[in-house]
Amino acid sequence: MLRKVAVGSTLMIFVVMVSSCSAPITTREQGGLIGAGLGAGAGALIGSTVGHAAAGALIGGPAGLIAGALIGDHLMGQDRRQQEQALQTDQNERELERLRRENERLREERLGR
Repeated sequence: MLRKVAVGSTLMIFVVMVSSCSAPITTREQGGLIGAGLGAGAGALIGSTVGHAAAGALIGGPAGLIAGALIGDHLMGQDRRQQEQALQTDQNERELERLRRENERLREERLGR
């Protein structure tokens, strides 16, 4: 029981320390934090069944951190690609509108002759 309290307290202190950073965290960092918390919790639960909750948390935390960071990195990449596509779409729409105006001007010029 004392180990569970120690592991829970350690995790809580870690979360408070990390969340008190002044800069906003990235999706990668957020995924890593969530993964570390879930991994440590799952590791503690699994470890408690064999009597080693702290060891389970120590193993599960880093594993969850890595998995969460990889997932967060993948999500950041998707967001970046979507932003680039939206920018390209906006540029294409502006160019299309410019060409429409030019086409209309040429049509009026040809009819005015």
